[in-house]
Amino acid sequence: MSSADATDAVMVIEPSRGWGVARLRELWVYRELLYFLVWRDVKVRYKQTVLGAAWAILQPLATAAVFTLFFGRLAGIDGDGLPYPLFAYAGLLAWTLFAQGLTQGASSLVGSANLITKVYFPRMVVPVSAVLGGLVDFAVALPILLVMMAHYGRWPGAGLALFPLFVVMAVVASTGVATWLAALNVRYRDVRYVVPFLVQLWLFVTPVIYPASKLAPLLAEWGLPRWLPGLNPMAGVVEGIRWSLFGTGAQSFPVIFASAVTAVFFLVSGTLYFQHVERSFADVV
Repeated sequence: MSSADATDAVMVIEPSRGWGVARLRELWVYRELLYFLVWRDVKVRYKQTVLGAAWAILQPLATAAVFTLFFGRLAGIDGDGLPYPLFAYAGLLAWTLFAQGLTQGASSLVGSANLITKVYFPRMVVPVSAVLGGLVDFAVALPILLVMMAHYGRWPGAGLALFPLFVVMAVVASTGVATWLAALNVRYRDVRYVVPFLVQLWLFVTPVIYPASKLAPLLAEWGLPRWLPGLNPMAGVVEGIRWSLFGTGAQSFPVIFASAVTAVFFLVSGTLYFQHVERSFADVV
């Protein structure tokens, strides 16, 4: 080969083919990149802030205080046998993990356009890293819940062993929805305007402010199945976390099971759609 031919040679890097396990194996190969992107997202989020990671505590804590005042005190909504501040903060802790991952993940591909257009790596790494970054904030805010539990004298029982499972459910649900929205946002940029409205609406149809047991009489009156709220994956996550920590909401097991199925559905369908369209990302991002 002449020097001219060597200079003109072009190396083409193509993504691995296949679905399912083959693509998961590819993600594992790029696990160091995933780790790097998670920490990059966390550092960028709190860069040049006065309070730093304390914002991870202030956001659910301040929201719980507002909910306690307006819904717990003024509206008289009970906390399913729990002190309302404890009830609200536990729900908001799970909700914040989901909502933050959804919001950050939805815009992650467009925000990483320079990286996507220059080098190949599994594009799925980008929204997944945005979701996993929320686990850092979750871990920072979790000790406040322990302090509140000690203050109110409420301690978990054997159900605590399933607490990590419900955290995983929240991550699965957030990853599934974020993957859908991230892929759609590359092609349809008005998705970024839909996401804030979607998150606000989703909060009010999730039993964060009120216990899921309040829906049972309404469902019975309309002849609807008890598991129907579980079509919202976060309904089961929030109720499951409260049950694992405080033993409340045992009647919500059908909702929890339905939410687990829905979360997996979002993840599988989102992953399949993402893989279907990812080849065009570099062209349109």
